[in-house]
This record gives sequence, structure tokens and C-alpha cells, in this order.
Amino acid sequence: METEKTQEAGACGLDAALGVIGGKWKSTIVWELHLRPGRFGELRRRVPGISEKVLYEQLRQLEADGVIRREAFDEVPLRVEYSLTSAGASLNRAVHALAEWGRMHAWGSGSTVAAAGKPQGVPILSS
Repeated sequence: METEKTQEAGACGLDAALGVIGGKWKSTIVWELHLRPGRFGELRRRVPGISEKVLYEQLRQLEADGVIRREAFDEVPLRVEYSLTSAGASLNRAVHALAEWGRMHAWGSGSTVAAAGKPQGVPILSS
């Protein structure tokens, strides 16, 4: 009986989605790329507080998960631009809905989540 519940919980897809956007910076990076594609240096400026090393790692992970596209242009110096894939755009819409729920239900109420405070790195989303 317990095994069935465990399989059902994992089968809903939530674990997979949270695995892709888990961490402090991924949702912010996805949100920034939703606004417009960007180069590495530009993303570094648009995501204050992230180190170059962490940004590089997060971009590589998001690319491996099929959320973002890395396009290298054959120019000197090399120009690389990051943008959302269609999967990334749909993930952004899902994260936006989750953020809206959080804003309406947790941060303004007396819940334990509200008492803990807003976590760092969570973007304030608007449509």
C-alpha cells in the first residue's frame, strides 16, 4: 500500500518539474530569459547576486534539461545568446502560476511560510 502511494506521488510530474527549477537561481534565470534572450554578461547583470560560476552551472543545467537554448554565433569574438525553448516557456507559465498562488496565499497570511519570510532569489512576477 505504501509503495503505491510513493509511485503515485512521483508519477504526477511535480518532482520532475521541481527538479528542473530547483535551487536558488533557476526560476529567476528562466524569468529573465522569458522577458528577452540574453548573453552571459547581460544575464549576470540582470540577476544581481549570482556569481559567474553559479550562472554558468545553472545555464548548463537548464540547457541539459531542454529549458533554454544556447546559440553560439560564428563571430570574432564569439557571441553566445541564451533563450527559452518552447518547453522553457511552458515551464515559465507554470512557475508563474505557482508564484501567483504563493503571493496570494502564503506571503500575506499568517502561515508558517509567511513567518519564515520571502526566500532570496524568488522573482516578483507580473504578467
